[in-house]
Amino acid sequence: MTADVSFIWAAFAVGAVVTYGCRFFGVLAAGRINRQGLLYRWMEAVAYALLAALIARMLILPLGPAEGVPLTFRMAAVAAGMAAFAITGKNVLAGTLVATSVLIAAIVIF
Repeated sequence: MTADVSFIWAAFAVGAVVTYGCRFFGVLAAGRINRQGLLYRWMEAVAYALLAALIARMLILPLGPAEGVPLTFRMAAVAAGMAAFAITGKNVLAGTLVATSVLIAAIVIF
């Protein structure tokens, strides 16, 4: 029993070191990254691509509670998010929050 508990604590410690170590180095590097540089633009493009992939995944092949929502309502949530994105001057957070809110409302209805 003691070996099992020590393994769990060791796994927890390794996970914490990896997670917070990466964050620590990210904070150190963030101040040195040129916002106009190629590396920053690449990271920004990857972040947008990941968000787009997650949205496409939720729209086309939803899991969990969203499975019961018809495709037209899921598409309406994306359209509402795109409209909010355009209205707010290309604010990604506003578009994401609006789309998520509409999708949650559709889940509650269905």
